[in-house]
Order: sequence, then C-alpha cells, then structure tokens
Amino acid sequence: MEIGIDQITFATTPFYITMDDLADARQVDPNKYKIGIGQECQAVVPPTQDIVTLGAQAASKLSPDSLRNVSTLIVATESGVDNSKASGIYIKRLLGLNDYIRVVETKEACYSATAALQFARGIVALNPSENVLVIAADIARYGLNTPAEVTQGAGAVAMIVSQNPRVLTIENTSVAYTKDIMDFWRPLYSMEAYVDGKYSNQVYVDFFLKTYHRYVQLTGRSLADFAALIFHLPYTKMGKKGLDGLLQDDASPVAERLRNNLVAEQKVSRQVGNLYTGSLYLGLISLLQNGDVIPGERIGLFSYGSGAEGEFYSGILQPDYRHQIGDDLLQTLQKRHQLSIGEYEKMFNDQLGMREEDIIYNIDADPSEFVLVGQQGNQRIYQEK
Repeated sequence: MEIGIDQITFATTPFYITMDDLADARQVDPNKYKIGIGQECQAVVPPTQDIVTLGAQAASKLSPDSLRNVSTLIVATESGVDNSKASGIYIKRLLGLNDYIRVVETKEACYSATAALQFARGIVALNPSENVLVIAADIARYGLNTPAEVTQGAGAVAMIVSQNPRVLTIENTSVAYTKDIMDFWRPLYSMEAYVDGKYSNQVYVDFFLKTYHRYVQLTGRSLADFAALIFHLPYTKMGKKGLDGLLQDDASPVAERLRNNLVAEQKVSRQVGNLYTGSLYLGLISLLQNGDVIPGERIGLFSYGSGAEGEFYSGILQPDYRHQIGDDLLQTLQKRHQLSIGEYEKMFNDQLGMREEDIIYNIDADPSEFVLVGQQGNQRIYQEK
C-alpha cells in the first residue's frame, strides 16, 4: 500500500516586516540579514493570532471532502497554548470536524511534524479508508533586539496523510538520530527561546550527514537517485550549510541540480521566516511550486529539531501533485500588509503569552478567517470571523 501526503497547504499572518527595515532599526548592514542569514522578510504575529488560528487557517484550505474523512488530528508544535489541553481540540471545533475523532499534540522542537507524519502513516496502514490531518504550527520568538531576532517567523502547514496520495508517497526507509544536546531550549517560564547558535549549526550539519549516510547504507542509493534534497530551514542559509557539508566541491550536473532545487525550496521561507515544525514542509511546497522536479522522481527530506533529533527519509513525487499544493505562495504573500518596525514591536509586546488577566482584543484590524478574541477566566476565546 502506498501512503503519504495527499494534500498540503500553508497559512501565515497578514503582516510582515522587511529585513532592510529591521537592519536599519538595529543599525546593522542589511546584507548581514539578507545574505548572511538568507532572509528578505519576516511574518509578524498580531495578538489576535496564535498556533490555533494559524493551524485552522492552513487546514481550512484543504478540500472539504478530505476533512470529512479525518479520523485523527495531530498538531506538531513547540508553541503550545496550554500545558494540558491539545491545541488541536480548539482547531477541531473551528474546522467543524466530526466529534468521533482522536486529537493529540506532539513536541520535539522543530522535528515533531515529521514524527507526526510517520505516526499518521501507521494509522493509515491499519485503517486504509481513513485520513489523518497533520498540522505543523509555530511562532518562532526570540525577543526584540536579540541576536536571533532575525530568525523569527510564524505560520502553519496542514497535510492530509492517506493511502494513494496525490503529492508524495513516503518510502519505508527512514533514519532517525537522537542525542541529549543543549543547543536550543525554552523553559516553561519563558516565552522566548534560548539558543547556542553556533553550536546548533554544527549539530544540525552533523545530524544531517549521519542520517543521510546511514540512509545510503541501508538503501544502496546515491545522490543520483535524488531530484532534490530539502531541509528544515530555521533560516534559509542553514539549508545551504547542510547541503554544502555533503556536496563539498562537487560540481557535477547532479550536484548542481540539487543546489538549484535548494534555492527553489528557500524562496518562500525567505519571505516568511522560521516556522519551527513547519519549516521543512513549507520548503516542500516551495520546491514543488518553484523547483525543477517531475512526477516519479525521488525527494530526500531532512528534518531537525534542536535538543536534538534528526531524521532523513524520502518520497516519490506523484503525477497529480501540482493540483494538491495550494495557490502560488510567492504571489499570495504579496497581499500581506507591511508594518513599520514600531508597529512590529508593539504587536510583539502585545502577545497574550503567559498573562493571567482577562483581556479582549480588537479583532477588526485582523482580516484573518480565525482569530484569538482574548482570554476570560483563564480560558482562551477563539472565533471564526
């Protein structure tokens, strides 16, 4: 039985800033952000948005027929809104999904969407008539005027996992690798993450090489068997570090095609920023919309979550993939509203976060379909506009 991604969609906030404006405000050379990090723009989260609203918006773009047949909803996130209740239960209500459904949340930094995808494959293998909805939703938040501010971002990717998938059939061989490493963490008392950036970069590349080479040992495949290798992109330059670690000075046609398709993967992420769990899968959409790939070809995927866990696996592109990957994201993102740095900083500081007090937000300024209205009696209030 072939199982994999049948549909995939993306949603982000209606607001963004440019790296030129951020660099000017922080008094640094814009090329430090645009070339050194590889970012052009960054999604900005208003207080009326969180992972629930972002996840619901991404999933609402999937076909109604596929949602009606969902038996399990898994939300992968490291930006949870409750230490007990799964964020997916709010999303389930907003989407109007059947009550006879299981809903859970997975966490392991930026990696857990891949774990959710693999879990979903197992559920479909046992129940081939069912669909599993996997949502990767996150808000990357490090703090204003911090070294990692430029690697913030937000958004959600929603995927239907089913038999006979129309986007990507996931192959059985995968290699996961896990070690207890303190390269990035966020204690329960903090809204902002802590990161050892240079060390994390080294661990990322090391985990990629270990999992890729182990995959090659198990399958007997080589670079020539891949049309593209795509990466988790906390910032777009990180994917280049991973691929460069593998290709070195290889100038063969195969290597050049892999480099060109990495650029295609990076295009949308350059305009949005870091999605944590969703970054790899936003990269997949970007590759399929902008890259040099054709049905029947193999794509390699490297998932990484600090702390740390990595996984390399592969999939075969399906004939009907172009009709299941949503609208052209580069065009869609042009409709967002650009903020000044002052407006961005106010939105950043107005987030609900860990506040205990009741608060009601003005939702009129947010054109999104689903919004966080506020908090009353320690309960978050969500609404479909």
